[in-house]
Amino acid sequence: MKPIRVLLVDDHPVVRAGIEGILNSQTDIEVVGEASDGIEAICLNQTLQPDVILMDLQMPKMDGVTAIKAIHEQANPPHILVLTTYDTDADIAQAIQAGATGYLLKDTPREDFFAAVRQVAQGKSVLTPVVASRLMAHMRAPAEEQLSGREVEVLTLVSQGHSNKDIAKQLHISTATVKTHLIHIYGKLGVSDRTAAVTTALEKGILRLKG
Repeated sequence: MKPIRVLLVDDHPVVRAGIEGILNSQTDIEVVGEASDGIEAICLNQTLQPDVILMDLQMPKMDGVTAIKAIHEQANPPHILVLTTYDTDADIAQAIQAGATGYLLKDTPREDFFAAVRQVAQGKSVLTPVVASRLMAHMRAPAEEQLSGREVEVLTLVSQGHSNKDIAKQLHISTATVKTHLIHIYGKLGVSDRTAAVTTALEKGILRLKG
């Protein structure tokens, strides 16, 4: 029986080395490659054709959610298991919507981790209990509180202090479109200005401060 071929995607070499050592202790799992960012993951997926990709979310050059979307647009995409320290509602929902088959936190017990890789390789969805409860809570949230992916992008840039003009340039849209997105964001969050929108989004876990 062929081992499950795994591609590791994480920007921390020490983390990759640790995960590789853990997985290679299993006779039915084989780490076939490593990537340090989303762009590298997309390229290696095409050349290595793994069965499972273990994907971190926060990485330089290209984040995990963007990489998941791009990989799913390739021919015969593998199953993707998110392995991260981030468990906000927005992170979980965006990763699942992008096409991730499973979502684990890095403090998952070793045996549960092995089982998750095997289940994902079979196409089965895997969510740790805390992730599953957060996802359910997010799905049950009132529609007016749920921001679109583009609205989250706009609000993230607002939280970083960018002007409407800067945001328009970065997202390749018009300043008028930025203003429209902000109006929708204010309405969904029940606020009337940029500062309140960012504060409310942080409280709800829609945005996360980078530390």
